[in-house]
Amino acid sequence: MLDDLKIFIVAAETKSLTATADKLGMTIATVSRRIASLENTLGSVLLHRSTKGLTLTSVGESYYRECAEFIEALDQRISDLDHTLNSLEGEVKLLAPTNLGAGPLDEFWAYFTVQYPQISLRIELSNHFESLQDKQADLALRSGQSSNLSLIQRKVGEIQGILVASPDLTPFPETIEQLEQSPSVAGQLFTDWHITHTDNGKKHSILKTHRHTSNDMRIAVNLAKHGQGVTLLPESLVYHDIQQGHLKRVLPDWHGRNREIYMVWASRRSLSVRAKLLRDELITFLQQQEWFHGV
Repeated sequence: MLDDLKIFIVAAETKSLTATADKLGMTIATVSRRIASLENTLGSVLLHRSTKGLTLTSVGESYYRECAEFIEALDQRISDLDHTLNSLEGEVKLLAPTNLGAGPLDEFWAYFTVQYPQISLRIELSNHFESLQDKQADLALRSGQSSNLSLIQRKVGEIQGILVASPDLTPFPETIEQLEQSPSVAGQLFTDWHITHTDNGKKHSILKTHRHTSNDMRIAVNLAKHGQGVTLLPESLVYHDIQQGHLKRVLPDWHGRNREIYMVWASRRSLSVRAKLLRDELITFLQQQEWFHGV
């Protein structure tokens, strides 16, 4: 009905079926039929037709006054929305896990903001499954899958948990038995150590009291680097310290559980070109990292 109403408004302003058809890129027959359909829906004649053109009836004139401004405002809103969705200039809000968004992704944020200076990032870090709707976020990078069926959840890869310690730790554990006797440091989400042998799939659980624990895994990294014990953490968090020699893998044939990483967005919400660009660039970056196992 809105389309028919717009046709009526153009016809009222041009006072001609031919001019209306030309302006809207329609046939004269289509314009005439759509106006007749609107009149039938409203139960009133809106336009008088004659060889001289179109004139508004009293009902049509009243209807035009009431609706023309509304349609113009609606067209402007649609135009504004189209600009919001299709312009590279503007904001994108993303939610991400604290210990992935800060540290492992530092290089990406720097790259993206230099590459696309017209885009303003709004990055919110949390280890909880925050609601995209409540947070008014465009995207979320998440560890694990949500049960919310209204979301599009695209698995982009996995991050492996690995055992590491300072190279100076003495004695440096070389066996499971030695590991069980070694001092240890744990992040709050990694207090129970369930490890798997990479080659044969054998599993082993190490349930022990850790010397130090923290709800921030970066503290566990720092303590391990300073010789306070072995820690089991996501490879993404310790990769650069291993490369720089600050940490060394313990029992490299064994690994902890894999963290499944998902890119998430609301299925009913149209993503702006900015959000799509951030999503695609971030996925590409992740899949290029040595510590990330893409799908």
